[in-house]
Amino acid sequence: MPSRPPVAAVPEELVPYLGEVAGVEVLPYDHEDPNTVPGGGRDVDVLALSMIAGPWLRRMEEVPGLRAVVLASAGYEHALPGGVQLANAVGVHDTATSELGLALVLAVQRHLPHHVLRQAQGVWDRSAPGPWRSLADSTVLVVGYGGIGTALARRLRACECEVVAVASTDRDGDDLVDRVHGIEHLPDLLPAADVVVLTLPLTDATHGLLGAKELAALPDHALVVNIARGPVVDTDALLAECASGRLRAALDVTDPEPLPDGHPLFSTPGVLVVPHVGGASPASLPRMGSYLRSQLEVYRDTRQLRHTVGS
Repeated sequence: MPSRPPVAAVPEELVPYLGEVAGVEVLPYDHEDPNTVPGGGRDVDVLALSMIAGPWLRRMEEVPGLRAVVLASAGYEHALPGGVQLANAVGVHDTATSELGLALVLAVQRHLPHHVLRQAQGVWDRSAPGPWRSLADSTVLVVGYGGIGTALARRLRACECEVVAVASTDRDGDDLVDRVHGIEHLPDLLPAADVVVLTLPLTDATHGLLGAKELAALPDHALVVNIARGPVVDTDALLAECASGRLRAALDVTDPEPLPDGHPLFSTPGVLVVPHVGGASPASLPRMGSYLRSQLEVYRDTRQLRHTVGS
């Protein structure tokens, strides 16, 4: 094992939450200024929560001696540096993203966008743009039963709905669901879903997972919630279903993203769009600091990261 302690470039915003890590040299950098990123001679690069990862990852491919990269995002569909270990932020954003997922479901089910607009108009109006709905006694299909999906299921269960979980493969359930269904069962599960929430990573296998055929299988007035990645859903097909009034949608992520000004999703009735803020929470920085500490300690001892992806 090399005698030299590993060197990690860490965004300044994370340094106070990381603290000192025995046996690791930490080089702080300003993630908003590319010119401050250290040159070669480091082992691990850490991305900031507010960074657009793709361009930085491509630049990191050129760093001499770089062996590992720790993302600050749960998603990892970005271009991966060749020959470099890459780990995503497992567990860091579970709480914040699942909170937003629940908020989006409740907002659309309880017609909150309509009431917010009426409040802005200074009008007391007890009408609703459709039937009164609730989460109670509904069936919610959580597609992607990892950390975020599990955290969401826990919150959904408190709303007294039935949660049906879907993951890459069949497996036994847990204290929240009786069974986790393999993704191949999705076509059979869609017709009974009042709400579908997408929480899975974007991969070749999940790109366009909800296309025209899958959306058509949903019952009338079902709600599609995407807190995963935009391309998991066929935007044109979703727009067509929502514009007809048959389906509704709540989107934290879109395709394209950012959504261009004036895009039809903004004005289509029954569609709620928020600008990819699922992980925006004051809890994220301390949780990322704790996760990074554990990663650097493992790397110090083994020269390997945990939760590597793309390998």
